[in-house]
Amino acid sequence: MSNSANPGKTAATESSSSDPSAWLNKLFQAGWGSAGGPQAAAGDADLAAALSTAMRQVAELQKEYLDQVTRLWGGMWGWTGPAEGEGQAREDRRFSAEAWSRDPRFDALRRTYIACSDALQRAVELAPLDEKSKLQLSFTARQFSEAMSPSNFFATNPEAIELAIQTGGRSVVEGTALFLEDLGKGRVTMSDESAFAVGRNLAVTEGAVVFENDLMQLIQYTPRTADVHARPLLLVPPCINKFYILDLQPENSLVRYAVEQGHTVFLVSWRNIKPELGHLTWDDYLQLGVFRAIDIAKEIARSDRINVLGFCVGGTLLASALALMAQSGEDKVSSLTLLTTLLDFSDGGEIGHLITEDSVAQRERAIGGGGILPGRELATVFSSLRANDLIWQYVSNGYLKGKAPPAFDMLYWNSDATNLPGPMFCWYVRNTYLENKLRIPGKTMLCGAPVDLSSITVPAYLYASREDHIVPWRGAFASRRLLGGETTFTLGASGHIAGVINAPAKKKRNYWTGGAGTDAEKWLESAASVPGSWWPHWSEWLARHAGPRVARPASLGSRKYRPTEPAPGRYVMEKDA
Repeated sequence: MSNSANPGKTAATESSSSDPSAWLNKLFQAGWGSAGGPQAAAGDADLAAALSTAMRQVAELQKEYLDQVTRLWGGMWGWTGPAEGEGQAREDRRFSAEAWSRDPRFDALRRTYIACSDALQRAVELAPLDEKSKLQLSFTARQFSEAMSPSNFFATNPEAIELAIQTGGRSVVEGTALFLEDLGKGRVTMSDESAFAVGRNLAVTEGAVVFENDLMQLIQYTPRTADVHARPLLLVPPCINKFYILDLQPENSLVRYAVEQGHTVFLVSWRNIKPELGHLTWDDYLQLGVFRAIDIAKEIARSDRINVLGFCVGGTLLASALALMAQSGEDKVSSLTLLTTLLDFSDGGEIGHLITEDSVAQRERAIGGGGILPGRELATVFSSLRANDLIWQYVSNGYLKGKAPPAFDMLYWNSDATNLPGPMFCWYVRNTYLENKLRIPGKTMLCGAPVDLSSITVPAYLYASREDHIVPWRGAFASRRLLGGETTFTLGASGHIAGVINAPAKKKRNYWTGGAGTDAEKWLESAASVPGSWWPHWSEWLARHAGPRVARPASLGSRKYRPTEPAPGRYVMEKDA
């Protein structure tokens, strides 16, 4: 934020707020002179005032915390009586087992930890920082407090201790074996990986690869209805993970569902990048990926236009491609579906809080001219966003209690990491999360041409998940103001993945639709809540843009694009290491 945007903020305050540590250094320089007394310069008056307030509040917070801890431990040993209202710490499922409350020592320990964690987050809120810096500091504080939970250590986890006694130490032996196994893998195991295999019980919808280049394979799926819509559907999944999140097991496969609704479905299977492909750029993903897939699907189906769907960063790629096509007069697409996709990165979620100029510049120096971003590194970052759910619960249950994780297809997919080319990744984080250029007409150059998202005038179906921490739903809603055509917005329950993969047969969750206006909150207030999956609602919308029903094709591919291998193809089998 510049001084012109906030006239009341001084240059000293502005410079200090851009870095969570800079304000401390500035504070020391402004507040203490060589004689050891407060000597705030005139230009530092605002900083000194903010400092004085912050120090007073921190002192009050510290006293409150120490008083609370004294009451907790004093009450346990009988030194003091329990304070009024001290009865229960806030709910935390890590400490829900009876073992934590049965023994007063562990009860005091968990209460102390919760009080300390709460005090740490409150201290962050008191720091005289700008909003983004405060969010970054809050993330770091949360990572620290979650890592230091007593539930993560054997000696301070009464559940693990009791189980070890009950099993005669067997749980400790089994937990150690799980730890050593994960140490060899270099990651935390989240699912029983022996229960799944791509091509065996995941990504088993029938189809064939009909085209491939160095970057992607294009899969066409076998029709499951006697007739099909004339216009096919092309799916562009995120290149950060493998495509089969859209084709998990048959009962929760979006691919199979679309095929069963009478669509001829094509899907892009992105390559897991190896060092020899580390030079690829965002433009390459458009030219070798999205543009080629659209042209080939259209040609194979012999259709005037096709429908397209993009998921997460696949949606950002797809919208970039459609804007370029529209600006060059290419009329190849009938409708656009974006699932949990950001085009305006003003609210980039927790990932956006982690991206800074320094971190991006460091990446650009390391891999911006060539190289790869390892998939395991990306997976670790995403897991850290929900560390209690995706890291520490497996440490506690697995390593401390010897309980192997159950089979879970989504978490198996989540662990199947993919590498990205350095130039492509660096362009993406700088132009979207860091500088947010894509939303500004003409500000971004792609394939040698300026991009204007408002040139996309085809009908668009926008889906977001209400509890999504990667793509906040209000950020996805903002795409309605950028696209130039009619938009239909639907908000589903749950998070980034579970909200999207919600098959109708499960009869789970709900979604909101039919809201009015261009303001996200007002839209939600006026929207209707509908029980179950959003898939049928989308399917009805898509059918209106898919053309008349025609006889299903006799075979996959065409004379020019012949099937080369059965789905899911070999690209999806490639591991990141």
